[in-house]
Amino acid sequence: MKLHELKAAEGSRSSRQRLGRGLGSKGKTSGRGQKGQKARSKTRVGFEGGQMPFYRRIPKRGFTNINRKEYAIVNLSTLDQFDDGVEVTPETLMEAGIVKSAKDGIKILGNGELNKKLTVKANKFSDAAKSAIENAGGKIEVI
Repeated sequence: MKLHELKAAEGSRSSRQRLGRGLGSKGKTSGRGQKGQKARSKTRVGFEGGQMPFYRRIPKRGFTNINRKEYAIVNLSTLDQFDDGVEVTPETLMEAGIVKSAKDGIKILGNGELNKKLTVKANKFSDAAKSAIENAGGKIEVI
């Protein structure tokens, strides 16, 4: 037997039932019987039959700040992979694959060591990162 000789078994494929198309087929009530909850078209998502729904049973805490800014974080140890004297911008970080998206900006943190003179342009810097970049002979520019 070859692939092009394969056929579906007899009776394995049936055409779909067209519901609600007259009394000759599953017409009128479309096989749902008379009235009742299961005869209706739908119930609300999360409906538990009148029992207090789960999303209303659990306690609610805190709130979500809609104005929150999400910064992409880069550590000094990551910046050490650039060559000496290079200007590091959000675009160069994205090209190097360090940051996937700039989000609301980029923040440089002071984790690790930096041994190269770099000009770093970012939206925010931690105090440790500022001092480490300047001690290595580099410059900081806040965008």
